[in-house]
Amino acid sequence: MASTFVPTTKKIRKEDALEYHERGRPGKIEVVPTKPTATARDLSLAYTPGVAEPCLEIEKNPDLCYRYTARGNLVAVVSNGTAVLGLGDIGALAGKPVMEGKGVLFKRFADIDVFDIEVDAKEIDTFCTVVKALEPTFGGINLEDIKAPECFVIEERLKREMKIPVFHDDQHGTAIISGAALLNAVEIAGKKLEQLRVVVSGAGASALACTNFWVSLGVRRENILMVDTKGVLHTGRTDAINEWKKPYVRETKCRTLAEALDGADVFLGASVKGLVTGEMLQKMAARPIIFALANPDPEISYPDAIEARPDAIVATGRSDYPNQVNNVLGFPFIFRGALDVRARSINEEMKLAAAKALAALAREDVPESVSRAYGGDKFHLGPNYIIPKPFDPRVLLWVAPAVAKAAMDTGVAGLKVDLDEYRGRLQDRLSRRHQVMSTIITKARKKIARIALDDGEHPRVIQAAAILREEGICEPILIGARADVERAIKAGRLEDELSSVTIFDPDEGDRRVQYAEQYWQLRQRHGVDRETARRRMQRRGYVAAMMVKRGDADGMVTGLSKPYPDAVRPALEIIRTRPGRRAGGVYIVVTRDDFKFFADCTINPIPEAEQLAEVAIATAELARHFDVEPRVAFLSYSSFGDANGSASPNRVRRAVELARALRPDLQLDGEMQVDVALVAEEREERYPFTALRGDANVLVFPNLDSANIAYKLLWRFGGAEVIGPILLGMNEPVNVLQQSAGVDEIVNLAALTALRAQDDMLF
Repeated sequence: MASTFVPTTKKIRKEDALEYHERGRPGKIEVVPTKPTATARDLSLAYTPGVAEPCLEIEKNPDLCYRYTARGNLVAVVSNGTAVLGLGDIGALAGKPVMEGKGVLFKRFADIDVFDIEVDAKEIDTFCTVVKALEPTFGGINLEDIKAPECFVIEERLKREMKIPVFHDDQHGTAIISGAALLNAVEIAGKKLEQLRVVVSGAGASALACTNFWVSLGVRRENILMVDTKGVLHTGRTDAINEWKKPYVRETKCRTLAEALDGADVFLGASVKGLVTGEMLQKMAARPIIFALANPDPEISYPDAIEARPDAIVATGRSDYPNQVNNVLGFPFIFRGALDVRARSINEEMKLAAAKALAALAREDVPESVSRAYGGDKFHLGPNYIIPKPFDPRVLLWVAPAVAKAAMDTGVAGLKVDLDEYRGRLQDRLSRRHQVMSTIITKARKKIARIALDDGEHPRVIQAAAILREEGICEPILIGARADVERAIKAGRLEDELSSVTIFDPDEGDRRVQYAEQYWQLRQRHGVDRETARRRMQRRGYVAAMMVKRGDADGMVTGLSKPYPDAVRPALEIIRTRPGRRAGGVYIVVTRDDFKFFADCTINPIPEAEQLAEVAIATAELARHFDVEPRVAFLSYSSFGDANGSASPNRVRRAVELARALRPDLQLDGEMQVDVALVAEEREERYPFTALRGDANVLVFPNLDSANIAYKLLWRFGGAEVIGPILLGMNEPVNVLQQSAGVDEIVNLAALTALRAQDDMLF
């Protein structure tokens, strides 16, 4: 009954929905090869004759299918279209857009591949025969939109007869998410599970699964009243009550939903809209818990429920109100954990583990990145936040390991994994940027550096500082007025994490005066008088740079509240570049399968050949600190002289000569077009004399325009992630943020700055 779609508060027009599904390639999914298919040899390996080898190996050892095929990451979303969400029995074919959409959610939230299977069979035997025969193809089966009571029989039969996980999301998905919400709601309301009086509206697949799951959490079965279309399930009923409802038949005088709700602690709705009125809720117990989960419209709307009972904790399946019970919080991550330990089933313990992990996550502080995804709203455990948000990336890292552990503990896992290592792999799957940064963070932890952050009271800086300390990456120094910084720490509820953090208030003592005098001495022959020095020391960027210059900090991160040119200027004036070196800015651009170093993206508008050569060499050294053997390509619109006489290619060509003379040990070449740099086969065929072997991973751009445009196009439209900018060539550790930087970017640049503080020769 709860929503399984990505939330939106906007009304969707029919025309927009149809155009979305029709435009370009029809539908929402496609099959994308994961291996090269560019050459005849590639195709011979992919199909005949090369494909025979893995086939023969799997014939000898079936477990090798997980090594040589995609089965271990492939789930079937299977439906016969008899109970399509909000649409009813529309048939298998008409339900296909929904099943494709479910596949999109699997991929988006847990990187699980899906084939949607629409089975034109309403008979249980036929349906089960078809699905069972698919077992060699898939690592798991997600049953979807099958009407009750057939869905109960189908799931139990397939679970019994198949050796891979079978999970009917319409039943268990809502049960698990609502169960997680119930655990926190009960705590907030000051109630106890075993004492709850619960009323359930609905007796279909979702309602029964939720109720059964709540019993497994600790709700007492005898304290539950269930209401179907004919009223309360009671012992005086003369109509036929199926075997799945019978456990909830009660000896009671209640006959209607309104009567059942009198004095109840909890209402669980998995039925239809409009069944509950404010008057009914007013008769419930103090601090009632109201889960109105009918989709798309609840049994009572959120505003009406709150108006009738301001003391209530209310959840619905809607995204435009707090506490959305959304199945997308469950099924992708449950299957992720099950697949990764090759579980033979998804048992009750695994479902309980998922619910408890979700409940525990909701008690954690919510990252700024999640708040930004929801318009800047702040979330803390309370009546308006009892379950995590669907776009919270931490759900993968909490639920999948909990499910995997439960599978291993209960003996249904075919593979044992180290949970700490597994969480790391999940983080890498979530973001290759994390994979790239893990090396830097690990190295930075070896010696804790003091890193000055000059926007000390900014909420993002405060949150980043807490992460930096908690993870042991560096010791942040927060620059700002002490009262303002302390107020920001309190507002962020980070008093414990930042209880002893260093706050550098320039107005305490005579710090600002001392710094102004030292700055004047440093810059007096560069047009700076004492009054100018005093004014500049009113700016925190200058204070931070002087802290590093004096040794009061080991490095600095600046730029969150000012444009890049203004942010970098104090460091260039005070810390300066190394003798004979020029500054340059590098972005690490991370794609799904690779990462590359882009230079110079921030400093030099039209660099001379000498500057290009220096930046290329410095970027190559940076690459080596990421355990990457640099292959440097100097880019141009020309390749090896085919635009001879043009100024820009000539300048790039000269830079190659200078870089080669300075560092003959480096693998570098140019000038060349970007496709020549990135496609080794094409380059080696057309230009066999090239010094590069393999695809280039350090790309040196001819000017700031091209570098900046290139990385932003890949970032904004190509789906790449970026790390940086990393400032090269400085005397001391300095990095400058973009103004749009989030908490993660602040943490990453602080880690890079801390590492630079350990190694004076690093970039």
